[in-house]
Amino acid sequence: MAELAVDVAVVGLGPGGEAVASRLATAGLSVVGIESRLVGGECPYYACVPTKGMIRAADVLAEARRVPEFAGTAQVVPDWGKVAARVRDEITTDWNDQAAVDRLVGAGVQVLRGRARITGPGVLVVGDQVIRASRGIVLNPGTDPAVPPVPGLADTPLWTNREAVSATAVPESLVVIGGGPVGCEFAQVFARFGAEVTLLQSNDRLLPLDEPEASALLAERFAAEGIQVRTGAKITSVRHDGQRFTVELDGADPISAAQVLVAAGRKSDLADLGVGSYGLDESARGVAVDEHMRAADGLWAIGDITGKGAFTHMSMYQAAIAAADILGEEAPGAEYHAVPRVTFTDPEIGSVGLTEAGARAAGINVRVGITQLSSSTRGFLHKAEGLIKLIEDADTGVLVGATSAGPTGGEVLGALVLAVHARVPVDQLRRMIYAYPTFHRAIESALADLRA
Repeated sequence: MAELAVDVAVVGLGPGGEAVASRLATAGLSVVGIESRLVGGECPYYACVPTKGMIRAADVLAEARRVPEFAGTAQVVPDWGKVAARVRDEITTDWNDQAAVDRLVGAGVQVLRGRARITGPGVLVVGDQVIRASRGIVLNPGTDPAVPPVPGLADTPLWTNREAVSATAVPESLVVIGGGPVGCEFAQVFARFGAEVTLLQSNDRLLPLDEPEASALLAERFAAEGIQVRTGAKITSVRHDGQRFTVELDGADPISAAQVLVAAGRKSDLADLGVGSYGLDESARGVAVDEHMRAADGLWAIGDITGKGAFTHMSMYQAAIAAADILGEEAPGAEYHAVPRVTFTDPEIGSVGLTEAGARAAGINVRVGITQLSSSTRGFLHKAEGLIKLIEDADTGVLVGATSAGPTGGEVLGALVLAVHARVPVDQLRRMIYAYPTFHRAIESALADLRA
C-alpha cells in the first residue's frame, strides 16, 4: 500500500474540519484532509444554508398572505420551481464542492477523498493508502440522518433532509416524523407551499429541548397554518405500495401520504472510524473531549461527535481551540455555558444557555422573567406572536439562560447571548438603554418581570 507522511490528518471536511485544516496548513504544518462525501460538509449542501433559503421563500409567501390584513389585496401563487432552482443553481451550485476543495488546496491542505479508518495511533487507511500523522489526528466526521427502527420504514423511499433539500416538487401530502428543529422547519416550509402536512412527534410537545412556552407558541402557529401535529405518537409500521405511504399508529387511524420525511435525529459510526485504536468506546454515541478538544494523546475531536451541539457554529468554535492546542498556543479552553441555538420556524425561536427546567435540575436558585412580544410597541405594530423568557441565577444575579421567540428571534437573541456569556449582572442589564420601538426592547420588560 502507498504511504503518505504528514503532520496532521483531519477526518471530515465539514466547516470545522475545513477551518482546522486550513489553520494548521497556513501555520506551516503538512496537513491532509479526508472526506468521503462533499467537501464542506452537510451544512452548505443539505442543511443550514439551503434549508434557510427554502425557509426564506416560505416566509415571503406567508408575509405576502398578510397583505389583506395590513395593506390591501394580493394574489399569492406559490412556485416551488423557483425555490428548487435557487437551491440548485445559487446555493449548492448543483451540489458541486469544487470551490471548497479549491479553498483548502489554496491554504496548503492536501485533499483526499474516501472513508478513513484509524488502525493505530496516528495511522489511518483510506482505500489503498496508509497515512501516518506524526502530530496526530483530528476527527470531524459529522453525522448521518438516523432512521428509527420502525418496521418497514427503512425499506420505503423515505426522505431525509438530503432528499427534502433536493426536491424538485412539493408532495401533495407529507408526514414528518420528528418534532425537533429540522422536522418543524421542513413541516412549515412544505405546508406554506401547499402540502397537507402531518407532523408526528413521540415526545409530548414540539421542540422538547426548548422552553415549553416556545413549544406552545409554535404549536399554535402550526395549527393556524393547517399543520396537523400529533404528539405522543407511536408509529407501529410504515409501508409503501409503489405510490403512497401508509403510516400505522398505535391507538389511532393510519395516515396515508404521498411522502414521508424522517427528521428523527442524527447518528455516527465510531466503530467504522476505528476509534478503538485509541482505547475509546466504539459503541458510544460520541467522543468525549477535554476543554482543548483532546480525546486521547494525539487525537482531537470536534463537531457533532463531541455531543456539545450539532451546530456549524459549535464545530467552528471547537476547531479554533483544537488548532491552537495542536500548534502549542496558549489559549483558553472551551466553555459551553452560553451555547446559542436557533430554530428558523416562524415564529423564529432562539435560545441560549439553560432552560428553566435545566436550571432547576442543576440546583440553581432560579428567578424567571417572561414577557409577550405583543405587549411591546413593535410587537403590537407587527401583530407579532412571540415572547422573551429569562432565567436568572438569583444567588449570583446573572442570567444563565434565555429564549427569544418571534420575528427575527435569533437576531434579538444576540444581546442575550452576550449577557449570558459574559455573565453581565442583571442589575446592569436593567440600567441599559433599549432602543424604542424595537423587538429587543421587550428584554427590558422581561427583566422587570424576574421573580422567584
